[in-house]
Amino acid sequence: MKHKRQGSRRRVQKSSLSRKHLIIELSKFFADNKRKYYNARSIISKLDLKNSKDSVQNALEYMCQDKWIMAGSDNKFTWNNNNSMDRSHKVHPKKSFTGKVDMTRTGAGYIVSDDYEEDIFVHPKNLKGAMNNDIVRVEMSMIPGKRKPEGKITEIITRALSQVLGTIKNSGNVWIVYPVSTEEINEIQIKDKNLNGAEDGDHVLLEITKWGKNQHKPFYGRILEVLENQSDNDMAMQSILLDNGFELHFPQEVMDEAAAISREITDSEIARRRDMRDTTTFTIDPETAKDFDDALSFKVLENGNYEIGVHIADVAHYLEEDSALDKEALKRSTSVYLVDRVLPMLPEELSNDLCSLNPHEDKYTFSAVFEMKKNGKVKSEWFGRTVIHSDRRFTYEEAQERLDTKEGDFQEELNILNKIHHKLREARYKDGSISFESEEVRFILDEDGKPIDTYVKERKDAHMLVEDFMLLANRSVAKYISKKDKIEIPFVYRIHDEPNPDKLVDFALFAKALGYKMHIDTPKQIAESFNALAEAAKVNEQLKMLEPLAIRTMSKAAYSSENIGHYGLGFEFYSHFTSPIRRYSDVLTHRILFKNLEGNTKRVDKEALEQKCKHISSQERNATQAERESIKYKQVEYMADQIGNTFEGRISGMIEKGIFVELVDSKAEGLIKFSTLPENYTVADSRLKAIGNRSGDEIKMGDRVKVKVLGTDIANRLIDFELLEEE
Repeated sequence: MKHKRQGSRRRVQKSSLSRKHLIIELSKFFADNKRKYYNARSIISKLDLKNSKDSVQNALEYMCQDKWIMAGSDNKFTWNNNNSMDRSHKVHPKKSFTGKVDMTRTGAGYIVSDDYEEDIFVHPKNLKGAMNNDIVRVEMSMIPGKRKPEGKITEIITRALSQVLGTIKNSGNVWIVYPVSTEEINEIQIKDKNLNGAEDGDHVLLEITKWGKNQHKPFYGRILEVLENQSDNDMAMQSILLDNGFELHFPQEVMDEAAAISREITDSEIARRRDMRDTTTFTIDPETAKDFDDALSFKVLENGNYEIGVHIADVAHYLEEDSALDKEALKRSTSVYLVDRVLPMLPEELSNDLCSLNPHEDKYTFSAVFEMKKNGKVKSEWFGRTVIHSDRRFTYEEAQERLDTKEGDFQEELNILNKIHHKLREARYKDGSISFESEEVRFILDEDGKPIDTYVKERKDAHMLVEDFMLLANRSVAKYISKKDKIEIPFVYRIHDEPNPDKLVDFALFAKALGYKMHIDTPKQIAESFNALAEAAKVNEQLKMLEPLAIRTMSKAAYSSENIGHYGLGFEFYSHFTSPIRRYSDVLTHRILFKNLEGNTKRVDKEALEQKCKHISSQERNATQAERESIKYKQVEYMADQIGNTFEGRISGMIEKGIFVELVDSKAEGLIKFSTLPENYTVADSRLKAIGNRSGDEIKMGDRVKVKVLGTDIANRLIDFELLEEE
């Protein structure tokens, strides 16, 4: 849980700005030129922007509506001298914002808004009962004696938490449910009429019907379901999903719509598509995958070039716009992958059957087909709806065996694709793509879902082969739409801004203290330094701990109708096209692309599309948080059976209370309290080392150590270690 992020002004780069950053730069520009009038075209020239004229015009009209600026003749605008913006305090002339609540452990909150540069602090007394991740409206004002503005919540627009898992108890004449995991609600009262057959001691799923504002105003709810045969693991995993805003079941109306969809592959529909059933086609997925949403096809053409198809499940064909099924998919926006289960975006009838590109079945797909030379250069491309027939379902391990041994079915096709993927990857890094990859921990579970072993996922050529062809399709689709017409076609872009300048400077100083020099004067230098660090970390273990810290300097990737490019990949144009079974963004991409093929041009409402992009981005962050929580839970659960055992780890962080150690094999992180050490230690201001007050011995970030597991607290996801002396 964060306490406060420091805001910083983003300097103008020669790339398209997001709407938020564009408005920030425009406000600064007009404040510096208060008596002059400018139109969109002249501003683009003055600021050397890559934004379209339409996007700048839209931002100007927005600022005019909120009285930052005034409109003059000939569609020109000037500074509004009556606007109350105090630039020294960065007070926005607009006083009311919509944003998401980010609670702190102190009980205060910060409102994160796309329309304001910094997070807005809200005192506990001004929260109006809002909870973490709620969408709220906040009024902002300057508080006498305070350097920065504060907010007061005036309206709770959407509750993030609506359903809760817990245990019901009868306390006299009152029925109370005690939630399994949420920290913000201690208990929820249930009236007799809302028990739905629940009895004392039952595990239940409930819906909150009335939110309390504080401890003196209780929460009320109604029982939706009595849960039977639920293990502690099931309760914990399901609570993680609910706490992050994902409901466990689909509404009945949605299930009825899914069941009613025809499974038939018809001749009339095939006639409207490119028939590629005779082309060699296969899928490559994890061994445990149940839904296959992408396939690759391969053919050698008469001219010696290769025809390579990236075929994606045509979810949009089955998902009728604005149907109950479509609205539920948008609401969820993403499938959520926990350690031992998947909560799908679509009912299983679609995700695991109808849309899944199962082997030896005809399937409707939306495809990007490329004619490529042997050196990986794209000679031509084609986008459209197709019908395919997958010849083989490969696991990653099976595909890798074909690459390693050059034996087995389809080994020739796979090895040619592998050579091309290396060419694509080499070109991508040359153009500025960053190669950081965080290590992913995996668990071996017993039949009850309990972890019995852990390992770090190993990425080999089979994984990267699929990844690079998906990147090619995503990039090509975005470029096609962006370049198609002189007028802008609103589209769903996957954007990634440049690193936060303040975080980057702090990281460079941190890296320098460990002996690694970063060059951060230009975006190109930054990318080159990050890539060089990734290479250096392969041979220098101490630098390995810098990689996750480097990733934290990066902006978060998101979805937007305003294209600013993807910094991390080094792409000017990028979208998500390749996973519509598990990402609603890709469904939108398919729909817009299809409407703009074969000479057609159809523009969707950009503002409505942007609102969907914001919602999808928010749900993606919630899903990521849920996935991390499930991993942390399993790590602590695994270590609970390792008490007294010793492990190798690396110093990963320091606080006044002690030092954090990340174990090499399981990536579990625990704390060595200074109180368990033979002498007192002082943490240096840099947080890079702790110094023994008596001996002067130093414990440094990145040091390899041996630790013994002292204890675990699975409810709070904590592990305690003891530091062992070197032999």
